[in-house]
Amino acid sequence: MKRKTVMAITTRNVCFFFLMMILFFSCSTDPTISEITFNEIPFPCKEGGTSDMFAGENGNLLASWVEYANDSTDVLMYSEWNGNAWEEPREIAGGSDWFVNWADFPTICKSGENIAAHWLQKSAGGTYDYDVKIAVNSDGKWNAPFIPHKDGVAAEHGFVSMLPLKNGRFFATWLDGRNTKNEGHGHSEDDHGHGHGGAMTLRAAEFDPLGKMTREVELDHKVCDCCQTDAAKTDDGIVVVYRDRSDEEIRDISITRFDGKDWTLPKNISKDNWKIAGCPVNGPSVISLPENKLAVAWFSSPENSARVNIAFSENGGKDFSTPIRVDDGSPIGRVDIVALDGKNVMVSWMEKKLDEKAEVRVKIIPINGMPSDSFSLTEINPSRKSGFPILIKNDTRFFMSWTHVQENGKTRIRFGELVLN
Repeated sequence: MKRKTVMAITTRNVCFFFLMMILFFSCSTDPTISEITFNEIPFPCKEGGTSDMFAGENGNLLASWVEYANDSTDVLMYSEWNGNAWEEPREIAGGSDWFVNWADFPTICKSGENIAAHWLQKSAGGTYDYDVKIAVNSDGKWNAPFIPHKDGVAAEHGFVSMLPLKNGRFFATWLDGRNTKNEGHGHSEDDHGHGHGGAMTLRAAEFDPLGKMTREVELDHKVCDCCQTDAAKTDDGIVVVYRDRSDEEIRDISITRFDGKDWTLPKNISKDNWKIAGCPVNGPSVISLPENKLAVAWFSSPENSARVNIAFSENGGKDFSTPIRVDDGSPIGRVDIVALDGKNVMVSWMEKKLDEKAEVRVKIIPINGMPSDSFSLTEINPSRKSGFPILIKNDTRFFMSWTHVQENGKTRIRFGELVLN
């Protein structure tokens, strides 16, 4: 009788266990999404360029891109989405001395009725001597551009991320190479193309439509040289994520947070321990979620084991969960992330195929649960020319832009909507 009682309890426990497992896996991904298709939409860009998109808090969707007016002149254009199509593109600025790069491309941002855009302009004869230029459109016209860094050093400045603030103001963070040009140092054959007397730094500031700067600050005194930055707003304040760099050449992803009074000391999101004596040109992407949650996706390759990871924070970036691997085994990286809803995010990345081609793929990852299978959106050239696909959410719709490399080697921006079924 005692044995029967034990067996009955064991059976109930086993049944309960399997019931909980079924419930867990049925809730771990959104069961209503079994397919993601991609519908291309005409984009008003001429040949050339890499795009950036910005989705504002009031449903505003903007895009900016560089067009080549002729062999010597570049033009930064932008357009606004009207809900069905892109409006007639308009010019922001143009120049014959710009630095146009596949990975370090212009960004656009909207705060209230003000629009801010940035581009890179040569400051001296060195390959990587260029400044960040920012212009703000207020009252329907573009104000005179300004330089957010005040060092006056002919060095690399770029990889800008911007966020809207209250009262039509903006936040910007960027990589700043003022310390890389110490006296007696210059470009050399073993500096991975960036000539370093000192280290690349990460800096930030706020600015108004006329370019008045406030809260200028150095966030990190030594970071990776040419990986994209990203920023987001949490309930506690702004966070910035970027690829860090230790004295031992460990280049893992770090975060710093503004707590309302000051910026916190940088902290690794994960101890990947990726040691690489050069820049992988593969920055992280961050998105804020309700209830002060945060998600960060990034590329890493410790011990030559390439992967795309995601980690979640329940407290605005103070701490992060154990990373979850997202890719399908052969990632190139170039990640982006959007919030699907309050409990799920969608991550995009580039994945190699067996035929040496590549695809843009996405996965849905719940905050608490298992990732979905991957969905292939489009084939993409694996070279640098294809740039960084941009994934964005506008109200309840999802869009992506990327740089298509044509058979003649020239590029054209393509754009479309992700339809979740």
